[in-house]
This record gives sequence, structure tokens and C-alpha cells, in this order.
Amino acid sequence: MDFRKNQAGLDLSGEWQFAYTEGAPDGDCCTAADIARAGLKLLPCHVPGNFELDLHANGIVGDPFVGMNIAELIWCEKCHVWYTRRFEAADRNGCDAELLFEGLDCFGDVYLNGELIGQTDNMLIEHRFDVTGKLRGENELVVHIRPAVEEAKQFDYPAALTASCDAFEGLYVRKAPHMYGWDIMPRAVSAGIWRPVRLRYLPKERVEQVYLETTHIAGESGPAGLKLYYVTRQAGGASDRYEVLIEGVCGESRFSARAKAAAIGGKVWVHVPSAKLWWPRGRGEQNLYDVAVALLKNGEEIDQVGFTHGIRTVALNRTSTTDAYGRGDFRFRVNGEDVFVTGSNWVPVDAYHSRDAERIPRVLDLVEDVGCNMLRCWGGNVYEDDIFYEICDRKGVLVWQDFAMACEYPPQDAAHQQRIAREARAVVRRLRQHPCIALWAGDNEIDVFLAGSGRDPNQNVMTRQVLPAVLGDEDRTRPYIPSSPYVDEEALRRGWEYVPENHPWGPRDYYKGDYYKNIVCHFASEIGYHGCPSPDSLRRFLSPGKLWPYQDNEEWLLHCTSPVPGVNWFDYRVELMAKQIRELFGVVPGDLDDFAFASQVSQAEAKKFFIEMFRTGMWRRTGIIWWNIMDGWPQLSDAVVDYYFERKLAYSFIRRSQRSVLVAFREPQNWDQELVACNNTRQGTDVEFRVRDIGSGEIVAEGKRTAAPDAVSSLARIPFSTGAKRFYVIEWTDRLGEGRNHYLVGYPPFDLVQYRAWLASAAFS
Repeated sequence: MDFRKNQAGLDLSGEWQFAYTEGAPDGDCCTAADIARAGLKLLPCHVPGNFELDLHANGIVGDPFVGMNIAELIWCEKCHVWYTRRFEAADRNGCDAELLFEGLDCFGDVYLNGELIGQTDNMLIEHRFDVTGKLRGENELVVHIRPAVEEAKQFDYPAALTASCDAFEGLYVRKAPHMYGWDIMPRAVSAGIWRPVRLRYLPKERVEQVYLETTHIAGESGPAGLKLYYVTRQAGGASDRYEVLIEGVCGESRFSARAKAAAIGGKVWVHVPSAKLWWPRGRGEQNLYDVAVALLKNGEEIDQVGFTHGIRTVALNRTSTTDAYGRGDFRFRVNGEDVFVTGSNWVPVDAYHSRDAERIPRVLDLVEDVGCNMLRCWGGNVYEDDIFYEICDRKGVLVWQDFAMACEYPPQDAAHQQRIAREARAVVRRLRQHPCIALWAGDNEIDVFLAGSGRDPNQNVMTRQVLPAVLGDEDRTRPYIPSSPYVDEEALRRGWEYVPENHPWGPRDYYKGDYYKNIVCHFASEIGYHGCPSPDSLRRFLSPGKLWPYQDNEEWLLHCTSPVPGVNWFDYRVELMAKQIRELFGVVPGDLDDFAFASQVSQAEAKKFFIEMFRTGMWRRTGIIWWNIMDGWPQLSDAVVDYYFERKLAYSFIRRSQRSVLVAFREPQNWDQELVACNNTRQGTDVEFRVRDIGSGEIVAEGKRTAAPDAVSSLARIPFSTGAKRFYVIEWTDRLGEGRNHYLVGYPPFDLVQYRAWLASAAFS
């Protein structure tokens, strides 16, 4: 995220050419001429890009996201692919030249003017190659990408290893785990130069690394302490004097410090006399300091880098286990204050990651609009583009960052430990400056997977030794948990269902069933419910003859998502949606329009219930991160916005349920129901409220009360009858403005026609 003053270089993204062949080529193709001599045809393409998208753009394959097309692209996994372009550049006096690939997928040989300058084996991190002295003026760049599924054959596979969807070919390969097929993503192993490529000119003497951390704060506008870590490259003589100068400004608040620069690296302590703190959204301003770090030689500036810094502290209060009485904890504290979390899981925004950057800002606008203060970057994904973290910094959205391991038992050998350590170090160094990042998590669900199969997750060397060692070196300011959910020694002895942070997916039966009402965790970092996209969206990716019915429909199965046709990993998901409709309404509609509407109602009511159960239980409950805001390909899923940015009904329900001040009903007890105000802000507020039965027009509760800050306050109690089926509209005003919510009274089955009428009368959509 840092920038260099007077940044010099050349953007090598844009128009390239590519060629491909199935199977291994005869001899090396180091130049475009070699590619032509091998009988391969060079075709136009764009970088950033992906192989399958390049094929589609050239009319060789159909749209991978339509019908069964993506399942028919399995042949692409065996292809060798070459990307090439020419560019003009020469060496510059006083500078080193560097080629930077921000994302190359995955096993690549990089040639400059026919010379092998480096190799890559990790899709998830940047790759830099020193090309000083190798530029000729007119240059040719060739990248040969070898097929990942073939490269995977070089590794040994002990019997103890296990992979999601039996995708063993992904265990050693550092690609996004979802690419081998997941319940939310198709199998798209892919290849390509998926992030930008740049030629950079760097001063011979320069700032190599900087990291500014907050060491302590003394409240809003009080003094704060910072510590700058730096690494420099110096080439002067013994008489030359090097210094590091750091300056920062945020509005009227300023700081600066100047110190002698050690020969390689060192630390500078910085005092901020009147600090402006960075807060999560809804709790204060997202103050960001513009910071410049300069390297001085004999009093003259010779290099400078800049970045933004948010002054804040973050901590996690966590116990090993909890129980039905809430004797445990899992809560985030920012700047010394408890923060109740309402958030979404962040999954791939596109199955082909070259399109991520263009989609991220629009998706984050949805995150802000729907009222999230945290995103969990799920471990089956890539580490997102810089723009993702920069926007989260500005919007005040906390980020829970998983490392890219999920639902597997990873290799434990020394070579793979080094592979993971190298990746983690690169990721932490790239991301640690962002104040939005609140937690590092070692992986997704590996602990519970191992515990559930009778193994001890605390023997996983990757999350118990490798990652903590990297974080101990690179970032000791943030909390770390080895897995989500985390099963430590005590939790393993007692039973992992008692962990304080969990993924309570449950049976996905009636969303108010005993499982969901009785979950013991304090913090749900995954929970969800299916919802069908609109018929208009379905028509965009399903063949006309496959729109309806859903039964025995291969396209519904593929897009639901069962990533490999004929392999029944997730085929149950289509019928699951129908069961959830039947549970709520007693019948499954016989036409597509009613089916889609009923499914969206089922999803919307379920997610609303999950969020409000946690919010009305604050601080027994401390946060909920539901699954999920956005689809990364056209599918039927738990997402509340489909791939085409069409919002499902759940979106508006969640938007109302995640308002900073919420008036909602707790679930009935003993023929009685309590109306409460959930205030997630740092200030109290008067709440004037009214509850109306939309069917009869009866006012069942009204009044004016005070909602305490960071608390749940009782407003009223009303009678509850187990036989009633009603639809309450809740309206109120508070210091933030006007709020609206609803509550569906009674037990299923409800009448679908009646529900639709209630919803229309309430003007909820």
C-alpha cells in the first residue's frame, strides 16, 4: 500500500498475446519466435486475465458461467500457456530495474529477451525479479505457465492428508483452495497473469521496508506512541551520514521524528501529542494519517515512501470454551472498548480473479449500505487486492483475515512449512499497515475437521508453529487464532461444540428450531441460509430448457453448487432449498416465480432471526458474521446479492436488522414477548416507538424510552399466543433518525399468499 515519491516505471498490463497446447511442449519456448516455431498460434489477450476468459474472448469456448460450460472446460487444466508482449525500456542511471508480477497463476517460467529470469510457484503473492542490466531498449517478455494439476504430481501424498472435495492436487499447490471446487464455487483451476505487471525503477539507495505500528494510546485526542520499523539500502562511504525522517498529518494533528539511520534497518519511536484515533464504522471517525518516510544522505533527501496509518489498538478477549450459561468469551476490543460485530463473510467476488479489482468497490458499497462493521476474509479465497483493504480503512470496516487454507489436513513436511512461511511473510508485510485488519486466523475449519475425525488439531504444525513464528517476526500488534473455529487443548478435551466462536450451520431445518435457539457460542463467524436468485437472474445463466423444474436438473445442480457433475459432494443443496420452503410454507410452489419468492422469504426471515437473536442477546452474544454478501459466480446460494448485483429479499431485511440502533422482539417466553432497543453506539438515545399489527391495524405497543449505549434496553412487553399468526411492523425514531423493522408472529406453516400480502402492506422489499 506504500507509494514511492516520483515513482518511475512502466505499466506492462494491457494488450498481450497468448498461445496454448494440451500436453507438454517439445523443447523450451523462451521467445515468441520459439512459440511460432513450435506451431502454436498467438492470439490477443488482456492482462490482467485468465486463460479461460482469454479463450472465451477469442470465441474458442462459450461463456464459462452459462449452463454446463464451466464443467466442460476440464481440458484447460492440462494446458501449457504462454503469454508474451514487447515493450520499450532501458536501464536508468542510479536505479535498479525490477519486474513486479502482482499475481501470476501459478507455476511460471519468466523469460526476458530469451533469458530465464525467475520462476514462480505461488498464485497468492507478488513476485519480483531484478532485471538490472538486462533491458535492451526493445524487449520481449514471455511467461510460460505450466499446468498446476500436472505439477502437483511431483509431490508425495501421505495417507493422513485430506482435502475438500478430495482435491488432493491442491494440497501442495498454493492457489486459492476454492478453485478446485467448493460448495460455493465451480471447479476452475485456471491459469493466467491475473494481477497487474509493472517494470519499476528503484533508487540504488532507498527505503526497502517500512512498518509503523501503534504502541499505546490515551483515548481520543490524548497522546499516542508509534514505532517505525525500517530497512534501507545504503551504498555510501564511512563519512556519509544517513538519517530517517518520518512525518505524519491528519487534519490539525501532526507528528514527526528524525533519527540516525542504521546501516541496514532499525526503529524510530514517535510521539503523537494529540492523536486522532481510527474507529470502526458507527463508533467514530476513520482518521487516517498521511505518512511520509524519507531517507536522508548528508542532510539531502534521496528517497521517500508514503502510506496511510490509522492510530488504534485492537484486542480479542477469548476463552477456550463456553457453556449454555455464557461462562466464556469471544469479543473484539478496539481502542479499549468492546465492539459488537455485525458482519459478512467475504468470499471470492469472481471465480476468475482477474476480474476482482473491478468488482470490489461496488461490493464494498453494499457492505457499507447493509450496515456491516466487519468482513471475514474466508480461507478458501485469495488475499484481496490492495484496493479492498484501502476501502475498508476508509469505511471503517474491520477485517478478519484468514490465511489461505481451508477444510483440509495440510502437508506437514519441512518443504511445505517453508512454502507457507514464505507466503505468510509476504502477505503480512503487504497488509499489516492497514488499520482495518483486526485478526489473523490460521485457516478455515481445519481444527474442527480434525477434531471431528478423532485427530488432535493442536498437532498441526502450520497453524501452531509456522504462522505464529511469522507473526512473531512481522506483526505482534494483532490477535491471532490458529483456526476458525479454534479448538485448543481444553476445547478438545471438553468437546469442540463448546468453543466460544463457531460456525453454527446446523441442520438448516426451521431456522427457529432447537439447534439455532440453543447454540452456546458467543460469536458466530459463519451462519447462513439458502435463497434462490430472481427468475430474471436465473435466465441469464441457465439454459431455457433447464429453467424449470429444478428436479433432476444438471444445471441447477452445477450452479447450486456441485462443482463436478456426477460426483455427489453437494447435490443435496437443491432439495435443501425446497425443504426450507416446505418447512416455512407447508408446500413447495409448482412454478419458478413462486418458488424463487418463497425461497427468498425463507432466507430473509432466517438471516434476520440469526442477526436479531445475537443482537438482542448482547453481551451474552458478541458478534455475528453471516454467510454471505455476494456471489462470485451465478449460483443458488446463501449470498444476499447475486453475481449480477441483483439483491435478494434478505438484503433489505438485513439492512434493517443491522441498523446501529435497532428495535426488535426477543423470542417469546411463557406467553410473553419483550420488545427491546439494541444500541451498538457509544451514546445513549431516546427511542419513541410503535408496533402495529399489519393485518388488523391494531397498535400492540407504543411509548418512549431511553436506550443505553452499547446495551440492550427493555422497551415494552406484550402477550404472545402460540396459535396466532401475525405480522408486526415496528417503527421508531432515535437520534440517528427513523427506523423500521418487522416481526413474524407464530409458527409455520404460514400461508404464502398471506405473507406476500403482509409484505406488500408493510411496503417491505
